[in-house]
Order: sequence, then C-alpha cells, then structure tokens
Amino acid sequence: MTDRAALAALTAEIVECRRCPRLVEWRERVAREKVRRFRDETYWGRPLPGFGDPEARILLLGLAPAAHGGNRTGRVFTGDASGDFLWAALHAAGLADRPASDRAEDGLTLTDAYIAAAVRCAPPANRPTTDERDACSPFLEREIGLLERLVVVVALGQFGWDAGLRAFGALGHRARPKPRFGHGSEVAVGPYRLLGSYHPSQQNTFTGRLTQPMFGEVLGRARDLAARPAG
Repeated sequence: MTDRAALAALTAEIVECRRCPRLVEWRERVAREKVRRFRDETYWGRPLPGFGDPEARILLLGLAPAAHGGNRTGRVFTGDASGDFLWAALHAAGLADRPASDRAEDGLTLTDAYIAAAVRCAPPANRPTTDERDACSPFLEREIGLLERLVVVVALGQFGWDAGLRAFGALGHRARPKPRFGHGSEVAVGPYRLLGSYHPSQQNTFTGRLTQPMFGEVLGRARDLAARPAG
C-alpha cells in the first residue's frame, strides 16, 4: 500500500517551493494581475502537486500548469481547454468520476490514475528553462517512488516523455538507446511501461492532431497494461 502520509508530506513540500525565482515571480504576478474573464477569482498562484488516487497504477505526466488554468484553480489540468479534453477522456475510460472539472474543490475523484506535471509552476510562454526543469525533477522522482502500485506512465507530449525517462533513470532504470517519442510509442523501462501521447493542448486538439478516439486508445492500452498480473 502507498504511504499516504509520505505522499501528503511531499504535496505540502511542493506547494511551498520557491526554488526558481523566475517562476515564482511569474506565477505570483499572473495571480495578481489576472485576466478580465477571471478578474473576480482568487488565483492559486503556487506550485501544483500531483493529484489523484494514491493507489494508482497509471500516472499521466504533463509539462507544466497553465497560467490561467492550474495556476488559477490550484489543480493540474483544471480550468483550461487541455483539462476539458483530458477529464472527458478519463471519464470515458472509467478513470474519473465525471467528465468535466473547472475548480479544485468540485469533488472530482480519480480511480487508479494520478496526474502530475514535470514542472510544478506555470512558466512564462509555457517554456521552463533547463535549470527550472531540473529543479523540479526530484519531486517527480519521489512521487513515482511513493506510488507503490504504479505500472504505467502516460507521457503527454515530448516534454513529459523526456521527464519520465529522466525520472526512471534517477531511480536506477534506464533505457538504451533513448526511446523516441511519438503518439502511441511504448517502451518498458525497469518495472514500468512508458506510453506516449500527443499533449492535449489546443494546438493539437483544435487541429485534429489529437482526437478523443486517439487518446482513448492510449488510455485503453494503459489500462490493459496496468491490469496485467505482476511479473
């Protein structure tokens, strides 16, 4: 069973992180200045911990919170178009109890799934630096280590794919040569299986590069792998 107290302690540590001055300044400025459509809301304006079922066998790994999505709502992939796409797909796959979510306190729950971002603060232009990426890496490594039933990591985009491989490497599991990312890519790394999907950003979903059936196939594969007996 997952050490829930340790996972909760890690969550508290992530929320208080101020390691990256540029990200701290940006996330807090966005939370103060807001945008017109959310001007009456109180923004979260802090790093985002992972969210989901502590007994999850499936981890979905994205890039970073959106400035007016997770940075506003306080939960990863919540309050933006990427989240709208993601929650609908997770609900269709039986991993979420509802198909939509727009705030962190709405009671949404996940079953057998956990969601995290490789970088926990919203970065300017959605582009963290290498140093910022590396400063966040230990959080993901510890989350993976604490999710004791974890079998499958679904990487949402190239950034998530690379972050997953780095985290596995830090935990002593390396794939050589480095596996290439692609939608539907799959590779075994130590005790884990890494699956690739295009990121559910508007750039991909609005253009049809990523559709619900395409993403549903990846989630179905993740569920099949997670259901296999150990060994």
